[in-house]
Amino acid sequence: MGEQGNIELGNVMVFTTDNEGHPPEFWAEQITNKIVSVSENAEPHVRQQALAFRKYIYNVVLSGIGNAITSDRVTIRGKLIAQGHEDMANIIKEL
Repeated sequence: MGEQGNIELGNVMVFTTDNEGHPPEFWAEQITNKIVSVSENAEPHVRQQALAFRKYIYNVVLSGIGNAITSDRVTIRGKLIAQGHEDMANIIKEL
């Protein structure tokens, strides 16, 4: 909080899409950026190792996001089928 009760925000970034959400790759990149940062001033061998680690983290996060999306769609399909909406469940299956 600032001196007079003002809230101070750090850097705020806005990413927009047109009639769709962001893909898993976008979210994996955002999460990876919060977990791993690589200094431009790092020694070359340290920087190379950090970039390799960053790529590994990105792939782990992307895989986890993909699994979460698949799991959520299975849950939604199950609920739709249970309520007699098999047609909508089939649409979700094809996404």
